[in-house]
Amino acid sequence: MEVMQLNRMSGHEKAAVLLMCLGEAATSAVFAEMSDDEVRILTRIMMTVDHIPAELANDIMAEFQNDQKKNPGMYIKSEEFIRNAIAGTGGDQADVLLQEIMSGTETRPLETIATMQPRMVASLLENEHPQTLALILSTQRSDHTGKVLKFLPDELAGDVMYRIAKIDKVMPEVIAQIEEALRREIGGVSKKEQQEVGGVDKVVDILGRVEKGADRMIVDSIESVDPELAESIRKKMFTFSDLVNIDGRAMQMILREINNDTLTLSLKTAPDELKNLIFGNISNRAAEMIKEDLEAMGPVRLSDVEAMQQTIVKLALKLEEEGQIVIPGRGAGDELV
Repeated sequence: MEVMQLNRMSGHEKAAVLLMCLGEAATSAVFAEMSDDEVRILTRIMMTVDHIPAELANDIMAEFQNDQKKNPGMYIKSEEFIRNAIAGTGGDQADVLLQEIMSGTETRPLETIATMQPRMVASLLENEHPQTLALILSTQRSDHTGKVLKFLPDELAGDVMYRIAKIDKVMPEVIAQIEEALRREIGGVSKKEQQEVGGVDKVVDILGRVEKGADRMIVDSIESVDPELAESIRKKMFTFSDLVNIDGRAMQMILREINNDTLTLSLKTAPDELKNLIFGNISNRAAEMIKEDLEAMGPVRLSDVEAMQQTIVKLALKLEEEGQIVIPGRGAGDELV
């Protein structure tokens, strides 16, 4: 973070500076209440800070105090509070009630289906009669139903879509019967199968702890089986915005391999701090041209912007693997020596 100006700092940057001002003990206590991803984001920012101007420190502390005054009261871990309160009543009924509340089965099952992971919904319903499956999915949001269909066999998905197309009106009694059956199914899996013990976030967390280079090999092996999943993992492992943490020399090496069209489109949604870092490592003429192109650029598809950003991210990771650049905060053994 070369020059810090309060009005140009992101929320994460302000939080990082605030914690550094509060000291190590306070920061440790705050980190204990955060997720690994949140801690990783803040520590990456902290690594770029070597001086905090007194005026900036005072401004950030003042802003924090003002925010506290605007939002007085208590922040409560609702689930933990409810769990302890109901458990304190004792008895078997308390256990049943607690399980229903925490699993969401006290709500309508069709509403619960809407909040479940698509893969989980497909696993839960794939053995149901296609007509039943069609009735259930016809009550869901279109985007959710589309994601569920991806995890069903092609033939079954086609049959279900055909039946949905044929559905006109459904008697309330039929919906009630379906919901009763779903309530039993969901009640049996909600506490077991919906507990998130894996997933992309878990993989990203694990890969962030392995030796540098091993993470890329693992993701490459996943890509040979499931390219879409590998891409999702890469996006969470190291994002385009994370490039703000690299030094000028590394940025120059990356930019030498990127053409102006790719760079310009990638900056369409980039944070100002990253834009400034990039502009500071190319010629003034090139920077002005890109700025003019960005101002003149009309609406573009977000997917196109993300594709260009991923092109640059992949190049950065390739250069890191080859030992040509260092990306701070990525995996074990990334210390400068």
